[in-house]
Amino acid sequence: MSLQFLITALVVVIAPGTGVIYTLAIGLGQGRSAALMAALGCTLGIVPALLAAVLGLATLLHMSALLFQVVKFAGVAYLLWLAWQALRSDGALSLRPEARPEPGLAIARRGALINILNPKLSIFFLALLPPFLSGNPATAAAEMMGLGAIFMGLTFAVFAIYGSFAAAMRDRLLSSARAMRWLNRSFAAIFGALAARLALEKAA
Repeated sequence: MSLQFLITALVVVIAPGTGVIYTLAIGLGQGRSAALMAALGCTLGIVPALLAAVLGLATLLHMSALLFQVVKFAGVAYLLWLAWQALRSDGALSLRPEARPEPGLAIARRGALINILNPKLSIFFLALLPPFLSGNPATAAAEMMGLGAIFMGLTFAVFAIYGSFAAAMRDRLLSSARAMRWLNRSFAAIFGALAARLALEKAA
């Protein structure tokens, strides 16, 4: 493992994406423990894409236009559903002072689906990991899994920090009805924009 890989992976993970936005929303709405479950779910959602890259299934996904489109539009629909959950007064992502914490499994499952339904994630690993391999075909799969595990560890750590920060701001923001309305609309708009961006993605 090289320092260059750690820096590259950290830059990728820190950049705010769908998983970060989800973790922030959960942290603000339900507190630190819930945010940690969101971070865990987003991290575990990486596993299918990593395995697909290691086993060569990612290439199949991106060679099959139909399969890519099916996964992509399932992801689009899911992001739009998350946007709706932020807008609904009783939605899972709606910020409100009286919200009761959800079961951790439900929070983690939603987070995992964010990455599972992203068809570009597996091709991302195909682009990110090979430059950092030793070049020995016999150990390539094991090396990719090791680098992927490090990437997942960084993902959880960074997302946990984001979520903990959001949870720390929770009481201050939820005391203002105006701030809650603004945040709910903002999260809904962001998820809607991410859905639109995903809808425009192409296999190659």
